[in-house]
Amino acid sequence: MTDTQTRAGFVALIGEPNAGKSTLLNWMVGAKVSIVTHKVQTTRARIRGVAMQDDNQIVFVDTPGLFRPRRRLDRAMVAAAWGGAADADIVVLLIEAHRGLTDGVKTILAALRDRVGKAPIALAINKIDNVKAEHLLALSQKMNEAFAFDRTFMISAEKGYGCQDLKEWLGAQMPLSPWLYPEDQIADLPLRMIAAEITREKLTLRLHQELPYQLTVETEMWEERKDGSARIDQVVYVSRDGHKGIVLGKGGETAKAISKAAREELEEFLGRKVHLFLQVKVRPNWLEESERYTEMGLDFKDGNA
Repeated sequence: MTDTQTRAGFVALIGEPNAGKSTLLNWMVGAKVSIVTHKVQTTRARIRGVAMQDDNQIVFVDTPGLFRPRRRLDRAMVAAAWGGAADADIVVLLIEAHRGLTDGVKTILAALRDRVGKAPIALAINKIDNVKAEHLLALSQKMNEAFAFDRTFMISAEKGYGCQDLKEWLGAQMPLSPWLYPEDQIADLPLRMIAAEITREKLTLRLHQELPYQLTVETEMWEERKDGSARIDQVVYVSRDGHKGIVLGKGGETAKAISKAAREELEEFLGRKVHLFLQVKVRPNWLEESERYTEMGLDFKDGNA
């Protein structure tokens, strides 16, 4: 196969927090490469998932949700989201069918063309299984009156409805190019970061509203053992002593449950035995440390006011 017969390019998934971007990315790739929870603002780094559609390679950039930033971390996340959109060959805006044209979506639309340039922009109305058909048609019309989208798709990222149509269209829109990644590679994140993201997801799911988003997970050590297993040492950084107690739980029960859930998913992801060791440390100012942002794939300078 010659290079001119293949297509490859980047697709940025943007939208408000919790619009379903990570769920759609994972469906497209066919594996879990992005953190998925019911909490908003869980995606921090621009995670690239690689999907194949016929002879075309689609590299998805799962950006943080676009929202009104208040802290340094928030500002860095929003800058990463718009940066991912500006660098992409195609942009897909996801909105939730039951929420429709919210004030947040209006804000995104107002900035979209200036931020993205000439790249094609598609609309994906997600979670269509939650609303009636007549509502979907009215919402599609309203959205396309507010912005001239190149295409509109009705999807359910969770159940897969309409996702194949979107994937085929995206594949056909990719520029002529050799593949950017090996055919069997699904993400360009280092395994250390994927492991940290998996653990952070388990923390978010387990702790619910008890703990603010002021925690992060770093993989400090990854040791390949002779028996084929891996030892992974991770640190959960929190901002306050009280948060440490919440993560640990009574007698360390919460941390043990989180570690067990993360280990089981890591073993499934890696296809081998994993020995996972978690520590919880208090770092009051970790949100102001540039190294933490580098670990998350964010630019510390983007957090400046």
